[in-house]
Amino acid sequence: MYIEYLDKLFKTINKTEFLADDKVHLYEQGIEILIEMMSEVKRKEKTLFFIGNGGSSAIASHMTSDFMKNGGMKTYSLYDNAVTTCMGNDYGYEYVFSRPLEFLLSEGDLLVAISSSGNSENIVNAVKVAKEKGNKIITFSGFEDNNTIKSFGDFNVYVPLKHYGIVESIHNMILQQVVDEILDRDGVKL
Repeated sequence: MYIEYLDKLFKTINKTEFLADDKVHLYEQGIEILIEMMSEVKRKEKTLFFIGNGGSSAIASHMTSDFMKNGGMKTYSLYDNAVTTCMGNDYGYEYVFSRPLEFLLSEGDLLVAISSSGNSENIVNAVKVAKEKGNKIITFSGFEDNNTIKSFGDFNVYVPLKHYGIVESIHNMILQQVVDEILDRDGVKL
């Protein structure tokens, strides 16, 4: 009975889309592109930003630390309570990521936006700021095929299922695989 959940997870991984330039890439190609995009940020000593809400914020925080510690990359967390509550109070929750990014993003930095629905207003606003500033963007979304951020990134990972647990698990797994591949390739370099 419980194996059905894993079966749904595995089938959905096989249906996950890796999108760039109106082209769908296979899983292995998608992972290679993600590794290359993140490795370019590392080579240029630029900063990697992860954002998300709820479960996706937990993934974003986890990846912020893993890409720093295991990937040897400069990362920055937008999850300081004082900053988040200040931005929410002064500008509205829809700007908790975009307002800090207006100040923090520099040329060559990369934004990874994680949203199961792909429609969270604060994520959409942050992606728009990164795009306006000329930064590269990777999106991770799910649920509906026409979600807002699915086509906003330079590279987009889309999980075609309306199920929070499975969508979040796949997002986390893909990002974990990318940082693990970078760790295996580079080792830990401080």
